[in-house]
Amino acid sequence: MASMRDIKRRKSSISSTQQITKAMKLVSTVKLQKAKSRAEETTPYFNHMYATVSSLLKRTGNIDHPYLNKRDEGKKVVITVTSNRGLAGGYNSNIVKLIANSDIPKEDAQIYAIGSKGADGLKAKGYEIKVDNSEIMEAPTYDDAREVCDSVLKAYEEGEVNEIYLAYTHFKNTVVHEPKLLKLLPVEVPEEDGVEEETPKNTALMSFEPNEEEALAMIIPKYVTSLVYGALVEAVASENGARMQAMDSATSNAEEMISDLTLKYNRARQGSITQELTEIIAGADALS
Repeated sequence: MASMRDIKRRKSSISSTQQITKAMKLVSTVKLQKAKSRAEETTPYFNHMYATVSSLLKRTGNIDHPYLNKRDEGKKVVITVTSNRGLAGGYNSNIVKLIANSDIPKEDAQIYAIGSKGADGLKAKGYEIKVDNSEIMEAPTYDDAREVCDSVLKAYEEGEVNEIYLAYTHFKNTVVHEPKLLKLLPVEVPEEDGVEEETPKNTALMSFEPNEEEALAMIIPKYVTSLVYGALVEAVASENGARMQAMDSATSNAEEMISDLTLKYNRARQGSITQELTEIIAGADALS
């Protein structure tokens, strides 16, 4: 059984750790409120952007464009969005597992990492880290997303890669965060649930001015950039939500450990007092 001194020292150490986790929880809560508001304000725009481009592509007809055509040769780029800091539960490891368990072969994958934790985890699993833009996660902006997309789209247009994916954590609410893997290019038109009634309005082909190729060359990069920026915004909110939950659990666990150690300390102290009384009584009996 541990001595009273050891128990007291351990209890003091856990109390210090508990103060740290409480402070980190408070900081994460404040950051989460700001990130959550930002995510809620920007999500409608990205949802409408996705719906608009999907609707547009459904009515383009058979257009021969690099952003729409599938290719067999080339690498598969995965833009990963994680954090630069740990202590966020399974937030970072879930993205690493998502990519590792996907259908993307490790030898064909090139990682464009945004967040050092994801880059380190994928590098340890043998993935090629093509570009590391971890500094973006400190304060992500639309311009940062555009720079990343410009470099990736350039490699796609030059034929170095044949597919582009985006791995990030979708922010549903404060306690629910869902890792997602989206295919950005070549653009695929999502299938409708159920049968839509055919009318002249929804079956007429889209009319482009000046032409389809130039219009798509402008629209698709903005579409991809918007999705990447939306992922950055949601990832920041998800990170702070995950860290807040992790620190809350750590604080609760520390409280339970302190209670358990307090009980053990009191028992050890009571045993020590009982032993001393027994020795005093035994000594008094011996003298008498």
